[in-house]
Amino acid sequence: MNLNNLMSKIEALLFVVGDDGLSIKQLSQLLDVESMEIEAALSELETNYNETLERGITLKKLAGTYQITTKPEMADVIKKLVENPNSHVLTTASLEVLAIIAYKQPITRAEIEDLRGVKSERPIQTLVSRALVQEVGRAEGTGRAILYGTTKEFLNYFGLKDIKELPPLPEGDLVDQNEETDLFMTKFQEAFNEE
Repeated sequence: MNLNNLMSKIEALLFVVGDDGLSIKQLSQLLDVESMEIEAALSELETNYNETLERGITLKKLAGTYQITTKPEMADVIKKLVENPNSHVLTTASLEVLAIIAYKQPITRAEIEDLRGVKSERPIQTLVSRALVQEVGRAEGTGRAILYGTTKEFLNYFGLKDIKELPPLPEGDLVDQNEETDLFMTKFQEAFNEE
């Protein structure tokens, strides 16, 4: 396989998996290429990122996996984004995850993903960065997954004294799926659209 083509495929895979990263073995299996070719492509990719000043990202090896990360010199720009959460509104996915956490807390990321049917890592990160959710403990059992719950900031933001003031969920088959979604989303969207 052409080195540039291989580098593009590795870059795409690493971008999609995000913080999970991929090992050389995983990349080799996914791309059906020998480990030595993967290592050469990763080395070239890292060199390209680090030697090109116009790039804001780099390649890092962390705990045996490779990840695409931002360059340390981009910290000030990223800090402005994180510290100014009002500069962007929450996506529908983030609002959906926020509603699930609010009603089902404490809850793990895997449980959220089971309910939604899609990965939820990014929406959770967004909510944590906006201080609307936080780690509230660890689940029992293998892996001791992080449990998420809402924060005091969440209560303040939505004008609640405590979590018991959330509107009740409709029961059983009295309401169709769209109306249930509306119950979750309406109050959250109104609050974020007011800003």
